[in-house]
Amino acid sequence: MSDQQAVQSVVHLYVDGMTFAHEGALRKAFHPKACIVGNYDGAVEWLSLDEFITAVAGEGPAPADTQPLIQIEALDVTGDVATVKVVDEFAGMRFSDHLSLLKTDGRWMIVNKLYYLHP
Repeated sequence: MSDQQAVQSVVHLYVDGMTFAHEGALRKAFHPKACIVGNYDGAVEWLSLDEFITAVAGEGPAPADTQPLIQIEALDVTGDVATVKVVDEFAGMRFSDHLSLLKTDGRWMIVNKLYYLHP
């Protein structure tokens, strides 16, 4: 599998984990020290991975037959770093997520998620 394919797999794991409130998938997709940042309800939200997982769990999983929205609009791999812009939906809201990934110990992980909530 190429690095580009591996990064895409992590993005799919992340979106599926968020859509279906699957903690294990989210922990596999994200680095334990990842930051999740964006404007939400008029204020900057700055979450740790644990806080993000708690927020996702609070919304609960989407129905099992849900087809998650995953629109990868940009993907760049340079050595052991990658950036991805993906449009997805969570809890009835549409987001543009700008993900930074790092390849460490042979595995790609999201280290930062900067999001935009579409009006």
